[in-house]
Amino acid sequence: MAASTLILLTTPGGPRVLLAPAVTRRLISEFARMTPRRAPAAGALSTLTPRETQVLRLVAEGLSNPEIGARLIVTEETVKTHVSRVLNKLGLRDRTQAVVMAYETGLVVPGGAATAL
Repeated sequence: MAASTLILLTTPGGPRVLLAPAVTRRLISEFARMTPRRAPAAGALSTLTPRETQVLRLVAEGLSNPEIGARLIVTEETVKTHVSRVLNKLGLRDRTQAVVMAYETGLVVPGGAATAL
């Protein structure tokens, strides 16, 4: 029998439940789908140009600067400029915060297509 990893969920004084990784992934995916999307922070994303919004979506999808440049047919330097402007306009310090904001505002959703804003 092949060994498989199980996840043990416990609550203080409560029952213990073992979940297989596939079940855990499904549970998290379902939870993410059911979590209501918050509206973008007042005016935050509206300060971005359409191109900056497009770049933010691609950053949130995990693309590197060269990959974004290839996708948008622009130079890597242009991508860096867009990323820098996105970070400045949104008051963020790095790409990680940009990704978090993109997900928290519903600009991108886990496992789904980006929403139109």
